[in-house]
Amino acid sequence: MNFVHLHLHTQYSLLDGLIKISDLVKRVKELGMPGVAVTDHGSMMGVVKFYDQAIREGIKPIIGCELYLSQGSRFEKNSFEKGSNLYHLILLAENNEGYRNLLKLVSRAHVEGFYYKPRVDKELLREHSAGIIALSSCLQGEIPSVLQAAGQKKASEVVAEYVDIFGKNSLFLEIQANGLPDQQKVNEKLVQLSKKTGVPLVATNDCHYLRREDHEVHDILLCLQTGKKIDDDNRMRFETNEFYLKPPEMMFEEFGH
Repeated sequence: MNFVHLHLHTQYSLLDGLIKISDLVKRVKELGMPGVAVTDHGSMMGVVKFYDQAIREGIKPIIGCELYLSQGSRFEKNSFEKGSNLYHLILLAENNEGYRNLLKLVSRAHVEGFYYKPRVDKELLREHSAGIIALSSCLQGEIPSVLQAAGQKKASEVVAEYVDIFGKNSLFLEIQANGLPDQQKVNEKLVQLSKKTGVPLVATNDCHYLRREDHEVHDILLCLQTGKKIDDDNRMRFETNEFYLKPPEMMFEEFGH
C-alpha cells in the first residue's frame, strides 16, 4: 500500500523540527514509501539538500513550505501579528512554475512581511498561486480555525476564497491523527465540509520527528526554542507523542474507513 507524507518538518524548521534530511530519506526508503514532502516553517533552506539526497535514493522529493499567513496585510506590523494569531498554510510545488512561485512567496515573506515571523498575505498568494497545491494545514490553519470558531457556513466561505486563489483541483482539506481531542473534533467537521464544498480530503501527520520514541528529545528542542525548562508547567509542548513519520499501514489504519 502506498502512502506519502505531505506535511513534515525537518531540522530546517529551526528549533521545531527534529528530523535530519539524511535520516528522513533513509527512513522513507525503509518504509517503502515512494516519495515524501518537506514543508518547513517559512523556510526552504533545506530543499536542495533534500532534493539531491531523495533523487539519489530513488525517492520522489516533493518541495513545499508551511507559510505563515497574516490575517490582514503583510505590511501591517502590530502586536496582533506577533505569532499566535498567524494562520498556517501548507503549499506544495506541483511543477517548476510552482517551485519558482514558492521561492518568490518565501522570499517576499521575509523581505516584505517579516514581523517576528516571515508572513505572506492573500494578495501575495493570488500573485504567485500558479503551479501550487494548497493544504489547509493543522489546527492553526485558517479553515480549521474558522470551522471551530464560526461553523460550517463561514468555513465554506473561506474555502471558496481559497478555491478562487488556487483552483478547486489544487486545494485539499487536511485531516490528521495526532491524538489531540480538538483535532478529532475538527476532523469530523472537515469531513462534513468536504462533502458540502466538494473539496477533497488529504491525510497527513504534521511530522516533527522520525519515530515515536523521539518525542522526548523533541520536547527538549521546544524548551530550547522557548527558553523554558522541562518542568515548567506553562510552556509550549506537543500534548501527544503522535507527531512522527508513521508507516503507511498505520496511516491506513487511522484513515482507511
